[in-house]
Amino acid sequence: MPKHSITAADIMPMEAYTKIRRDHKKTLVAVKRNRRLEVGPFATFHFENFDTMWAQIQEMLYIEKGGDEQLQGELESYNPLIPKGREFVATMLIEIEDEIKRARILATLGHIENTITLIFAGETLAAAPADTAERTTPDGKTSAVHFLRFSMTDAQAAKFKTAGTQILFGIAHKNYGHIAVMPEATRAELAKDLD
Repeated sequence: MPKHSITAADIMPMEAYTKIRRDHKKTLVAVKRNRRLEVGPFATFHFENFDTMWAQIQEMLYIEKGGDEQLQGELESYNPLIPKGREFVATMLIEIEDEIKRARILATLGHIENTITLIFAGETLAAAPADTAERTTPDGKTSAVHFLRFSMTDAQAAKFKTAGTQILFGIAHKNYGHIAVMPEATRAELAKDLD
C-alpha cells in the first residue's frame, strides 16, 4: 500500500543522505521515467508520489541547509502533492526554452488547468488545482507551472487499474488542443498510487 504523507521520521539525516544521494538520484530517474507524460509540444506532466516528494524534500534540505527549522515548511509544501489513494497529483510544466516565445505563448493559455482531462473506460476525470494559488494573471497569462489533482471513485480506480486499459490524456484549451495516449508502463506505474 502506498504511503500518503511524509513525516520528519521519514527524512534521513543529512550526513546519511549525502552518502546515498548520487545513487538515489540515478534510481529516481528510472522511477520518474514512467511517471512522465508529454501532451503536445510544450506541456509535460510529472505524476508525483511519496518517492518523488521525499526526494524533493531531501534535496531542498540538502541544497538550502535549513535543517529542522526548514523541514516543517517543506513537509507543509510537499505533502499535499502526494496522492491519497483515490487520486493522481501531477505537476504540469509548460516548457519553452526561448524566453520571448514562452512569454508570448503563456499569455494565450489563461486557465489552461480547467481544460485538462483523463479519459478511460467510459470515464472522464477533470483536473482540479492541487493548491490554492491563482495561476492566471488578470491579463490572461498563465503560469509555466501548475499542480493538478485527478480524483476518482472506487469504481473508476478499479477500471484504471485494469491492465491494458487505454488512457487518453487531453488538453482542450482553445489555444492548445492536444491529446496523448498514456503508455501502458505509465498506466501501470500510476495504478500503484491507488489503494
